[in-house]
Amino acid sequence: MLGSKRYRGGVHPVGHKADSRDDSILTDVPLPPMLYLPLCQHTGDDALPLVQIGDRVLKGQKVAKANGRLSANLHAPTSGIIKAIDTITMPHPSGLPARAIWLEPDGQEQWTELTPHPDPYSIPHEALAGMVEDAGIVGMGGAIFPAAIKLRQGRRFEIKTFIVNGSECEPYLTTDDKLMCERAKEIVEGAKLVRHIIEAYRTVIAIEDNKPEALAAIRQAAEGIGSIEVVAVPARYPMGSAKQLIQAVTGHEVPAGSRSNDIGVLVHNVATVYAIQQALIYGKPLISRVTTVAGGCIAAPRNVEALIGTPVQHLFDSCGGVTSAPSRLLMGGPMMGQVLPTADVPLIKGSSGLLALTRKEVNEHVPAPCIRCGRCVNACPMGLLPLEMASTSRKDDFEGAQDAGLRDCILCGSCAYVCPSHIPLVQYFEYAKGEIRDRRVGEQKMLRTKELADARKARIEAEKAAKAAAKKAKKKKAKPAKKPEPSSEETA
Repeated sequence: MLGSKRYRGGVHPVGHKADSRDDSILTDVPLPPMLYLPLCQHTGDDALPLVQIGDRVLKGQKVAKANGRLSANLHAPTSGIIKAIDTITMPHPSGLPARAIWLEPDGQEQWTELTPHPDPYSIPHEALAGMVEDAGIVGMGGAIFPAAIKLRQGRRFEIKTFIVNGSECEPYLTTDDKLMCERAKEIVEGAKLVRHIIEAYRTVIAIEDNKPEALAAIRQAAEGIGSIEVVAVPARYPMGSAKQLIQAVTGHEVPAGSRSNDIGVLVHNVATVYAIQQALIYGKPLISRVTTVAGGCIAAPRNVEALIGTPVQHLFDSCGGVTSAPSRLLMGGPMMGQVLPTADVPLIKGSSGLLALTRKEVNEHVPAPCIRCGRCVNACPMGLLPLEMASTSRKDDFEGAQDAGLRDCILCGSCAYVCPSHIPLVQYFEYAKGEIRDRRVGEQKMLRTKELADARKARIEAEKAAKAAAKKAKKKKAKPAKKPEPSSEETA
């Protein structure tokens, strides 16, 4: 049953979901000539390579290990030869290079030895979280936050409600929709496993009401399982955002500066839950994902299950190719997706969609002065003041932007979508958040440098004092004993 609250704001963008929804998931995508596996497909530091150039690897073999708490393991999507460990262009608007493992497929699709678990419920909870970590699973809705961390947080906090996020509110994207329609049983089993690990009181699979086939499939798969509820939530962007979904399902709002587990709620995307089920029952690491290939330039839009590391252009070609030169390439949806510098970048774990948009779809406008209409305020699902945040961000007044609520901005783009002046509000927010983050990192580096310098100074002074003490002791020991004066009798 839905909570008593409905979140504020939100918009209804033009859909375009019908373009890719009708066909089933394409699972037989041909192997590309080369797979490019970025060492950073998660929120933390680059994973550390475990292979060398010339090595032959098997499908599912671990090729890079996590480097720190927010890092994630990386596995070979197919069997083949490691051709290089070199830089590639990352799927990011900056187009900056990043290190990646270059894997040349050999076409044999030879698996490494997997360890299935017919009864994962008999395995200790922490061991199950460790198996998810070993499989390299991250948030596949786009957050790329290591999934095992959430599971362990669920063990530390009292989680009352576990929500499986099947809302998928971004225009064009039907990845989760098709996954729920075609693999409902696995998703429900994955939800049961996560609930078992975190010991949640209640499990809710929340799906937007514009996905009737997905709702029917999940309800049928969950029939007779009393611990799982399937609910329809209103189709309103950004329902896919965790905070808005929590408010719609539970009626509770996550306080500013807090996280969902602070109020006893944990949220996972349906694709993440599916990957967890595959890892815990079949022992499969995360080496592929379903993604939506769509946009006005794509000849035959549809959802494809592709290997991680597959070049975007190869996936475009698998969907009939492009009918005209794209005006914009996006990874993700048009509201919150990242602009791609080229179609030669690889598919990564967080790629929920690959869009090739026409000029008409991009619909670019020259920004005009603000007319103070207040539409951005009404549309903001977080109840913030987008105009004030943009004004302070443009002046590099980042403290003022934070006072106006920048910390709580989820970069959903609702404000920019409704702006009649076409002001690129989200760009200002991303700029300000980036600058604040860079300055924070710089301050931490300076503090760390000072700590190291102070420690070095103290060490040098301690060494000097130790040397001086040793020298004094040695000098004292080497000094000859003074001969006693002869007595008067001896003199006589």
